Amino acid sequence: RAHIAPVDGHARGDSLGTQTFQGRGVFTSPSTIEVVEHGKQLGEESNPILHFRKAVIATGGRPFVPDNIPGLKEAPYTTNLSLFNLQQLPKRMVILGAGVVALEMAQAFASFGSEVTVLQRSRLLSKGDEEAAEAIKQTLEDEGVKFLSGVDVNEVTTIKQATSNDDLPLMSVSLSCSEYSEPISLECECLLLALGRTANVESLGLESAGVDFHPSKGILVNDFSQSVSNPDVYAVGDCVSDVPRLTHVSGEMAKVVVQNALFKGQWRLSSLVVPAVMYTDPEYATIGKIHVDENNNVVSPVESNEKVDVYKAELQHNDRAILDSSDKTSFVKISCKKGTGTIVGCTIVSTRAGEMINEVSLAMKHDISLEGVGRNIHSYPTLGEAVMGCGIQFINSGWETMN
Repeated sequence: RAHIAPVDGHARGDSLGTQTFQGRGVFTSPSTIEVVEHGKQLGEESNPILHFRKAVIATGGRPFVPDNIPGLKEAPYTTNLSLFNLQQLPKRMVILGAGVVALEMAQAFASFGSEVTVLQRSRLLSKGDEEAAEAIKQTLEDEGVKFLSGVDVNEVTTIKQATSNDDLPLMSVSLSCSEYSEPISLECECLLLALGRTANVESLGLESAGVDFHPSKGILVNDFSQSVSNPDVYAVGDCVSDVPRLTHVSGEMAKVVVQNALFKGQWRLSSLVVPAVMYTDPEYATIGKIHVDENNNVVSPVESNEKVDVYKAELQHNDRAILDSSDKTSFVKISCKKGTGTIVGCTIVSTRAGEMINEVSLAMKHDISLEGVGRNIHSYPTLGEAVMGCGIQFINSGWETMN
């Protein structure tokens, strides 16, 4: 953190000519922002007023905390923001959620020695590949992580608060689940909430700016990352509705905004090919895109009925995987439009899947067919040969048998 933080700090910005105002920014009109400095109130005469031609909202997001579980808000739960401040290893960890953060932390803390239980309402990685989810689940179960499915949390009871930084609290989670006919209670020293994120859009004066937004999903933007209701205001990152909430997506959106807002660009969010990686062992990597409607406004992805051909290469016979003792369930799966080599998706479960997926995202971005990927020579021995293997399968599918 000490090495990374200075790159994004105020001193770095100042050295590049950026003027920094310390305080809370609040829109007071479609073209003005008031900086509410520390200890002051909105509307005080001494607060700086900034007049802008273009503005960017980059307020990010925060972990979602449900408000319908009795006792939860009073409990000393943790999120990914506070988890790494723990001074002691919890003996028992209960994780509410079954997505990326939940599974990454489940495996990590199980490896440290905690007894980890994951509470899932639906299946793991509910929007992801089912085969990948099952492979990851099996790996985590082999490492001692317990899963409860169909969970409804009835109540969280705080038995004991931590008395110091070196102490841990004690909580009891009452729940109903598919595995038990009667409600059960789980005690834990750490209750991790990993239920997704909600956008930071409160108290920004968005109504005064004429910026449309959804209270939890975020600011509504078009394909150029502009507010759909105020074209002089742009937004990037986790505060934006219906975009992948990933660090590298935020960075790419920032590039889009700089080009479009300052240099009259026409760079579209829908042109982005977005790899996403879950850093379990093995890793889980996928590729997606940002979707727009007929009005060029960014919207939630819809279930696709497009027919595809799927090419799958397993890594159990990959020499590098054998040498590295990689997981035997690892695989690469590439989807193409039916009857063509046009790549429309990819799922990888493997050590270094996050490195392997970049080749496929490059091919999708520049319309390189799966045949082109298969014809590209890959170094031996590498895990990337499995990507080539999918390409070879596509090539072989067009072969005719000799009479």
